[in-house]
Amino acid sequence: MAWYAYCLTEQLALKNGTRTRRPYLLDGVQGVNGAAVLGYPSGEFAVVVSEFDRTTEQLEQKAVLEHARVVSACFRTGTVLPFRFGTIFDSDEALRQAVRANRRAFGLSVARLRGKAEMHLKLVVRDGSIRDAMAEVQIPDTVGGEYLAKLREKASKDRERQTKARALSVQVHKMFNPLEEEISCKRVDSDGMLIDIAHLIDTKSIEKYQNRYSSAAKQLKNCEIAISGPWPPYHFLPGKLRTVAGNS
Repeated sequence: MAWYAYCLTEQLALKNGTRTRRPYLLDGVQGVNGAAVLGYPSGEFAVVVSEFDRTTEQLEQKAVLEHARVVSACFRTGTVLPFRFGTIFDSDEALRQAVRANRRAFGLSVARLRGKAEMHLKLVVRDGSIRDAMAEVQIPDTVGGEYLAKLREKASKDRERQTKARALSVQVHKMFNPLEEEISCKRVDSDGMLIDIAHLIDTKSIEKYQNRYSSAAKQLKNCEIAISGPWPPYHFLPGKLRTVAGNS
């Protein structure tokens, strides 16, 4: 039997302080395609899984949300290391081998993320100072002076956007004071820029973090700001763990 994997967590947190060697059902949690969700023990860890039949089952779009709901349910009881959506181990041995091969990295990551949560900030900027920088630069198909001039213009606008995004992210960092952050920036329309910021914070400071929203909305003029969370720490796993997968 293949296993669809959602996340890895500490067995003691998932099993109310007890340990077992056999897979056990997680009551009240439903997985992809309506499947039952189990904890598959491996030493101090448990991999949260559902049985999956490759010959008869498919992962449709709704499975993305089902995957996220299981991870969030486990996050409410303890530290989780989410697996990439669509991670499937074709056998018990494949699952156990994945844990054995990454046990040290798993342990270090769980220790680093214990008691932490991820918050999201989305800033949409549409002020006049950024309108010119957001204009699309069309690169001609031909070569020569015009081509080089357009390349330089595009590079200049890219730098201008990144400078604006960096200045805003520094301002946001001072307001919210996270432990770590991940930032991405992209164009959203002809005169707008979306800055997507993930903050890692201590779970004890969630209320304080949320209370800073009103102050931030007033100070960040010409910005639309939205806050969400707390979420499992999707953006703060080491790159090695982000790619841990079965034969997905």
